[in-house]
Amino acid sequence: MELFNNLATGFGVAFTFTNLLYCLIGCILGTLIGVLPGIGPVATIAMLLPATYALPPVSALIMLAGIYYGAQYGGSTTAILVNLPGESSSVVTCIDGYQMARQGRAGPALAAAGLGSFFAGCVGTLILAAFAPPLTELAFKFGPAEYFSLMVLGLIGAVVLASGSLLKAVAMIVLGLLLGIVGTDVNSGVARYSFDIPELTDGIGFVVIAMGVFGYGEIIGNLSQPDDEREVFTHKVKGLWPTKDDFKRMLPAVLRGTALGSALGILPGGGALLASFASYALEKKIRMRPGEVAFGKGNIRGVASPESANNAGAQTSFIPLLTLGIPPNAVMALMVGAMTIHNIQPGPQVMTSNPELFWGLIASMWIGNAMLIILNLPLIGMWIKLLTVPYKFLFPAIVLFCAIGVYSTNNNTFDVWMVAAFGFIGYLFIKLRTEPAPLLLGFILGPMMEENLRRALLLSRGAWSVFVTRPLSAGLLIAAVLLLGIVLLPAIKAKREEAFVED
Repeated sequence: MELFNNLATGFGVAFTFTNLLYCLIGCILGTLIGVLPGIGPVATIAMLLPATYALPPVSALIMLAGIYYGAQYGGSTTAILVNLPGESSSVVTCIDGYQMARQGRAGPALAAAGLGSFFAGCVGTLILAAFAPPLTELAFKFGPAEYFSLMVLGLIGAVVLASGSLLKAVAMIVLGLLLGIVGTDVNSGVARYSFDIPELTDGIGFVVIAMGVFGYGEIIGNLSQPDDEREVFTHKVKGLWPTKDDFKRMLPAVLRGTALGSALGILPGGGALLASFASYALEKKIRMRPGEVAFGKGNIRGVASPESANNAGAQTSFIPLLTLGIPPNAVMALMVGAMTIHNIQPGPQVMTSNPELFWGLIASMWIGNAMLIILNLPLIGMWIKLLTVPYKFLFPAIVLFCAIGVYSTNNNTFDVWMVAAFGFIGYLFIKLRTEPAPLLLGFILGPMMEENLRRALLLSRGAWSVFVTRPLSAGLLIAAVLLLGIVLLPAIKAKREEAFVED
């Protein structure tokens, strides 16, 4: 009964004209940011943070939250249409979504992403409303050792996720980890692996790697082909909506993705990115139905499940922020900044000291998800018009948007040259038939893993046994070892090689 009273309070706050307006502005901005490659929610929220000074605290947070989960919707659009992940959690959507677009099925892919996102967003918000207080008990048990073990499990999951040989997948993760430690050491303040290049002392940006490897790499790969073999969208778009069979395959995938995304979003260090990777890995382990398209070749489950997972993860990642004051990702860290600007201390006391803010934000997420589905589904036809643009115009446009997006993040021309360099590396990955997605996960989790490893060892006075003596940490490491063991079993390995035949 208390939950209904709290939600009634929340909807009373969210349904004011001012808050509805800022929710709509946030959703539109988020969708646009997701669609434009290179300009992520982190950059946008960082740029808009000073603008929230003049707004009431509730309106400011409602708008910033709208930008975050709106970007999860929009990020799938360019991932599906032009193989460019507009948002980091849309990287996995590229794998099957882009193949569907090439086969003339961009409409069903976009609809699957939109409907899956809407369902998962609503469920994620419901979980946030109902289980935030008890779930903080679980999150309180996570110390540095548990965070480290959770991330090890995430990286092992990425090995399982990668198509092709295990050796290539491990190599990609190691390369991602190495790229992640470039920059200034947090503890000592000393620049490392920067080769005396001043621009590298701040590290390599995620946008730089994602745009280079996925965007420019794809373009160089296409330009290297003869004109008659070049990848162009000559296929007729076969319809804007998924077929009856598509819906049959999508529904269980959406439910699985939502459940997994909700769970991983709650855990600090999880969130939308890890949720989308993990859900795709899970889908690949589920038996294929007769006549179903292989993963990596345009399977609709490979779009519906990760998109559901990243939206559910995006909603439930507010739980550690609002209840513990722990930001599980960069966007949530900016949300902490926004709350601090308005003299609100994030943590367990927000629920009691500022219930209008807490429940108003939760209620606004339902309204925002409804706005996003109304905004996105009618625009599917418009986005598909992108496919009719000849590649001789589309190539320069993609290059230009990527360059503008990357430059605007730090106002630094060095980043533009770095994108070009990573574009060449992405082209090499295409030639070597290597899946680059695990590299990005290694790059994101690397610095977080290092920080938590050092913190855990510092607290245990250098005793490595801390990772196995703490039950939660030991459990996560055992799960990681079991997962790796299962993949290395001869029977599983043979099936895996059969599933991912390398041409």
